[in-house]
Amino acid sequence: MVLDLRTMASSQQPLSTSKGSVVYAIVVGCGRAGADVANRLSAGSHAVVVIDNDRTAFSRLASDFDGTTLVGHAIDVNCLLSAGIEQADLLIATTYGDNSNLTAVQIAKKQFGVDRAIARVKDPIRACLFGDLGVETLSSTTLVGQAFENLFDQTDVSSDLGPKIEG
Repeated sequence: MVLDLRTMASSQQPLSTSKGSVVYAIVVGCGRAGADVANRLSAGSHAVVVIDNDRTAFSRLASDFDGTTLVGHAIDVNCLLSAGIEQADLLIATTYGDNSNLTAVQIAKKQFGVDRAIARVKDPIRACLFGDLGVETLSSTTLVGQAFENLFDQTDVSSDLGPKIEG
C-alpha cells in the first residue's frame, strides 16, 4: 500500500511550492548528503520518503525526522512505487554511485513524470554530459572546488593559515 504523505500531520506550518502545496519528495540514498537533504526537507514540513539499501543508514536522520524510510534500491520500479513515485513532486538521488543516481532520475522523469529529479554526480564531466541531455545534475566535486575557490578569493590566504611554526 502506498501512503499519501501529504496528509500526514506536522507540528510546523508547511512551506508552499509555486503550486501552493507541500512538496512530496523522495530522497535516494541516506549517506551524509542524503540524510542532510532529507532532514532539511522534513524540517521544512515537506513530505519525505528516504530510500536506502542499508537499513543502518537511516540512523543518520535527525531524531525529529518526520518522514518515512524504505529499504530498497531506487532503480527498482517496485521500490519506487512503494515510495509513492506516482505522486512525487521531487526526487533527489544522492547515493555514492553516479550510475545509480542518473538511472533513478531518468526513471523518475521519463517513466513516472516526476516534475523535478536531480542527480548527485561526482564526475564533473559526466554531470556536464548528462546536463547537456536535459538531466538535472549537481556535481559535488565541482561544488567543493567552487567553494574553496570562493574562500580563497574572499580572504588573504596567508593571514588565515595561523601562526607559523618554527622547526
